[in-house]
Amino acid sequence: MAHANQSSNKQTSQQQLKVGIYCDFQNVYLSQKLASSLLTFANARGSLIIRRVYYNSLFENQASAKENLQRIGFQCEDVTCSLKNSADNQLKSDLIDDVYNNQSPDIFILVSGDGDFANPVKFLQDKDKNVIIFAQRGNIKQRLKNLADEFYFVDQLPQLVGNNTQFKTTVTEFKINYNDAVKYLIESTKTSLIQGKPTVFGYVDKLMRQRCHKYQGFSSIYMPDGKKFKTFSQFVDAAVRDGKVQRQGQELFLMELDKVAG
Repeated sequence: MAHANQSSNKQTSQQQLKVGIYCDFQNVYLSQKLASSLLTFANARGSLIIRRVYYNSLFENQASAKENLQRIGFQCEDVTCSLKNSADNQLKSDLIDDVYNNQSPDIFILVSGDGDFANPVKFLQDKDKNVIIFAQRGNIKQRLKNLADEFYFVDQLPQLVGNNTQFKTTVTEFKINYNDAVKYLIESTKTSLIQGKPTVFGYVDKLMRQRCHKYQGFSSIYMPDGKKFKTFSQFVDAAVRDGKVQRQGQELFLMELDKVAG
């Protein structure tokens, strides 16, 4: 009976974060096998609430692939237009709109290497969303790749989810206590200021991930009582209350660095 309770607790922790998949099928062609692996990858990160593929039925290869993707549960959005990248604008619009939905994903999985998505990705990160990007080899803009909280090539999917049980365990083991997270928050804010970069939440969060492999976003931070933060902003507010940092809107500031600069 105790074993069953432990299994239930693990499942609950996996379901805390909501996940959405947004696939630019005109930029990245997904076979049914890779699409299935993508679903497995997403389900390992939390509760998969959105699984959309944007395609153009005017292109024969895209229309024929739609049937296979629908069979495994994808919602296929047909954006008919003679322009090669016609689906991009609809996808960008939906990314932004879904941030304001009651059931907004915490993790956005974007399948595209198109550099036009750089600004939408920055917008999502400024809203405390984690963005995971998958792209095809030889078809990824460096600017987009650098922005990603996590980046993979689509051909890595079978390896990523090859042993799904082990993969899920690895995901849930990333933990960092609150005090250590605050230390990395301060260090990353200092680095951002010294670099002359805006200390917006998304960029500071990215630096924290680079400095500490145990830090995998706000959901990996644990308070002494075992509770977790629901957003990066909530974590920042706790650090502000403890007198560790200051914030103004979506930017962070450190009084001690300001004194050094002066």
